[in-house]
Formats: sequence, structure tokens, C-alpha cells
Amino acid sequence: MTLFELSIEYRAQAEVLRTRIRELQTRLPELEPDQRSTMEARLRMLTAMWREARDLAVFCERYYDRGYRRNGRYTI
Repeated sequence: MTLFELSIEYRAQAEVLRTRIRELQTRLPELEPDQRSTMEARLRMLTAMWREARDLAVFCERYYDRGYRRNGRYTI
């Protein structure tokens, strides 16, 4: 599997995560306060996972581009 193919997988996963985040955000107002705090914690985790998948997709698809300034988070 090439890095570009891997980037496609990361993008697909990021889209799945984003869809789930939107779905849960629409259900948030109707929850009880204790359920709401649990859901907010879950949304924070899913948002972090979405952001990381999105960033890794860009990193993998542009890894070999000469002018691409890499994200310092994923370099050694």
C-alpha cells in the first residue's frame, strides 16, 4: 500500500467520524444533564480522532511533494 492509498483510507475514516460527530451533536440538546456531560466527553474524543485522521490524510498524500511544509506533529 502506498502513502497515497493510505491517505484515501484516512480521508474515508475522517468522513465517517465527522458524520458521527454531526449525528451526536444533533441529539445533544435532548439529553439529561448527566448524559449530556458523557456525550460531550465522547464528542471531544471523536473530534480529536477526526482531526488526527484528517491531518494524517494530508500528510500521507503530500509526503513526497517538494514544497510541502510538513506538520511538525508527525515528523521526527
